[in-house]
Amino acid sequence: MNKLQNFSKGLIKENPVLVLVLGTCPTLATSTSIINALGMGAAATVVLLCSNVVISALRKIIPDKVRIPCYIVLIAGFVTMVQMLVKAFAPALDQSLGIYLPLIVVNCIILGRAEMFANKNTVIDSAIDALGMGAGFTLALSLMALIREVFGNGTFFGIDIPVLVDNKIAILTMAPGGFFVFGLLIAIVNKFGKHKPKKKEFGCAGCPQAAACGRADRGGCGEEKAEVAAK
Repeated sequence: MNKLQNFSKGLIKENPVLVLVLGTCPTLATSTSIINALGMGAAATVVLLCSNVVISALRKIIPDKVRIPCYIVLIAGFVTMVQMLVKAFAPALDQSLGIYLPLIVVNCIILGRAEMFANKNTVIDSAIDALGMGAGFTLALSLMALIREVFGNGTFFGIDIPVLVDNKIAILTMAPGGFFVFGLLIAIVNKFGKHKPKKKEFGCAGCPQAAACGRADRGGCGEEKAEVAAK
C-alpha cells in the first residue's frame, strides 16, 4: 500500500478500537470527558510513534528470541518520558488520567503495532503507521467522550450546556453507559464500514485427517454440513 493508505487504514478500516477492539480498558476509563480523551490519545500516539520508529530501526539487531521483552523495555522508557512531561506541564491532566497513563506500557495497540508492523517494515512506513493508528485511537476516544460528556454530564469541554446540564443521563458516565456507547459505535462502523465476515468453506484439502476419515470420496465434511443444514 502507498503512504496515504498506510496512514488512513488506522482511521476507519483498521481502527484499533472500533474494528480491532484493542485498548478497551483505557478507552472506557478515559472517555468520560473530551479533554481526557484527547490527552490519552495524544500520549498514546507519541509513545506509539517513538516505539515504532526505534523498533523498526533496530529490527535487524534485536534477537528474535527476546524481541517481546525488548519491545516492552523500549515502550516503558517512552511511557516514562511522556508521563514525566505530562506531570510537569499538565498536572491536572495527569491527575485526571491517573493510573491509565503509565498503563500505556501494556496497551495492546502499542505492542501489537510493534510486533505486526514495525518489526517488518521501514522506519518511514512504521512512523506513518503509528500516526494513523494513533489518530484512529484518538478519534474513537473523542467520539465516545463527546457522546458521554455531552449527554452524560451536560457539558462540552467542561462548559455547561443549557438544558442538557439539567437533564443529563448520568449512567453514560458510568461503566454500563461506556459499554453501551462503545457497542453502539462498533455497530455503526460495522454497518457502514463494509466489514463483512468471509464465508467459510469446508473441505478435505489441508485437513490432516483427510486420508483416515474416508469422507473425501463423499464430498468431505462440507458436503455433510450442507446436508444437515438443508434438513
